[in-house]
Amino acid sequence: MQITGYHSNTAYDELFSKRDRARPGLGELSRFLKQTSPGAMNVKRNEAELAIRTLGISFTVYSEGENIDREWPFDIIPRTIMKKEWDRIQEGLVQRLTALNAFINDVYNDRKIIKDKVIPKELLASSKNYRAICEGVKPLHGVWAHICGTDVIRDTDGTVYVLEDNLRVPSGVSYMLENRNVSKKVLPELFEKYNVLPMDDYPTQLLDTLSSISPRPMDMPEVVVMTPGIYNSAYFEHSFLAQRMGTELVEGADLVVGDDDCVYMKNIEGLSRVDVIYRRVDDLFLDPEVFNKDSVLGVPGLMRAWKNGKVALANAPGAGVADDKVAYTYVPDMIKYYLGEDPILPNVPSYLCENKKDLQHVLENIENLVVKPANESGGYGMYIGPTETKSRTAEMKNILKSNPRNYIAQPIINLSTVPTLCENSIEPRHVDLRPFILQSDRSYVTAGGLTRVALVKGSLVVNSSQGGGSKDTWIIDTDK
Repeated sequence: MQITGYHSNTAYDELFSKRDRARPGLGELSRFLKQTSPGAMNVKRNEAELAIRTLGISFTVYSEGENIDREWPFDIIPRTIMKKEWDRIQEGLVQRLTALNAFINDVYNDRKIIKDKVIPKELLASSKNYRAICEGVKPLHGVWAHICGTDVIRDTDGTVYVLEDNLRVPSGVSYMLENRNVSKKVLPELFEKYNVLPMDDYPTQLLDTLSSISPRPMDMPEVVVMTPGIYNSAYFEHSFLAQRMGTELVEGADLVVGDDDCVYMKNIEGLSRVDVIYRRVDDLFLDPEVFNKDSVLGVPGLMRAWKNGKVALANAPGAGVADDKVAYTYVPDMIKYYLGEDPILPNVPSYLCENKKDLQHVLENIENLVVKPANESGGYGMYIGPTETKSRTAEMKNILKSNPRNYIAQPIINLSTVPTLCENSIEPRHVDLRPFILQSDRSYVTAGGLTRVALVKGSLVVNSSQGGGSKDTWIIDTDK
């Protein structure tokens, strides 16, 4: 197979070194890619596409007022990370989520971090995701974000950075699991040659995590997955996880809060009590009694039931206060403050636009920076300096001057690349990685995560909603 573009590739490549040699332990993969004919690779790609179609793996894109259901975009060449390096990344992810949960618990209760002037009080006052109704609540184990999807990237020099934390309703884990299933079908010969760490225990681990926060001490608490419905872009994932965990998939209309403040699920026999709700519904639609009164997605009285300790919600309402790109800049300080440790995984260097000095620097250098809104996701609203027009740049400067709190800026990171199957050649494409971390009375990290790939040559935008695709992620243990 023809492998092109690596001599001119300035990014760190996950498979090939600068001398176009396979990195240690990856010789078999390199040989496989170089020796397999284009025809054979296309057969494997077609097998993967057929498996995706047969399994019904899809996602929804919102475009011009329409919901377009698309097959999941998947590249068959895996992204590889050695276990020795992964162990350190995993340790850093657990450290980070532990500190973030301590922060959320603190700001809704004692606010010591603000009293000690580690972070400014204005951070909360201007936060779109701070929920005053959550003040005084202390969830079991002090954990608010039970499921986190943290996006990590690798820079040109090989340094792994955290790009952002997703603490509200992080998605993508079902695609991670299905990518592995498809990968096993089309690349069985490579699986035989490598000891790839498994990840198929995630649904069991998720159910254990959810069960551990039940307000009733039971061996088998009633856990449900709450979805906004079939038109939600992540509905495939909601139904997938409910099925894999063996739990009910419910909508708000299927639940009711009783006079005893307990939550009940409607079924043919009547009502049955629910202990834990894995909610995939945004805070503001959870309970029309306290948030959006017009919401038909939520359950009246749900917040009252949660605050009175009659039901557990994962992730807890209000966890999004730490899921803010401005709060992100303070995470290294949170780690030092709550854990007394140095951060294992660094943040990408960032400029806070609400800081006058930082704002001035951003305005003067905006053509060479990435500017991100604090509360958007999916790549929406992002400004990437070198790719923008003069009019868009002028517009962005005006937006920053009028609403600096809502933006941060970062240098452009030349994301690492992975060999990707293009038309009739294999070329480097930029990737990031979203591992999933579970936390309650213990922590768990997926062995790898969802590798997202920018399918357009030279593009740094990996989001599926913006034309990106995905790869299976192999954590390879060479000690066995």
